[in-house]
Amino acid sequence: MDERAELIETYQATPVTLRALLRGITDEQARQRPSEDEWSIVEVVAHLGDAEERAHERVRRMLQEEHPFLPAYDPAVLAEQRGYRSMSLAAALERFERLRAEHVATLARLDATGWARTGQHEETGTITVESLTRHMAAHDAIHLAQMARIITTSVATRH
Repeated sequence: MDERAELIETYQATPVTLRALLRGITDEQARQRPSEDEWSIVEVVAHLGDAEERAHERVRRMLQEEHPFLPAYDPAVLAEQRGYRSMSLAAALERFERLRAEHVATLARLDATGWARTGQHEETGTITVESLTRHMAAHDAIHLAQMARIITTSVATRH
């Protein structure tokens, strides 16, 4: 079993799963928040895009620099700064798909040495390209489940 190939396949699956999950979701549904302190679908998709952008940048830095410092960021602040709630769902989804494809292409070229490259994350300490990729795959799963709950709840309350 090639765990890294499996990880890349898992990473490639998220955009496909996300697009299927969101099929038929209207713009209005995508903007509805389950509660005031929870994100809407469009906000989650926009967040996935920004998280992907940052993860790939961290991977590139770990591959190019010796143990770079990787600053943390506040997703809630970024959501406000970038206006996630007013974004187009289609545009946010396309951006995530494009960024993920670029990231997958980078990961697919790595050998064992590349996967083991390290960085110093501001909050979690030393990470590797592989540990970051595993974290992001789990991050994907958490947000896919979050959106599935929003959709299920939204559909249930309409009937």
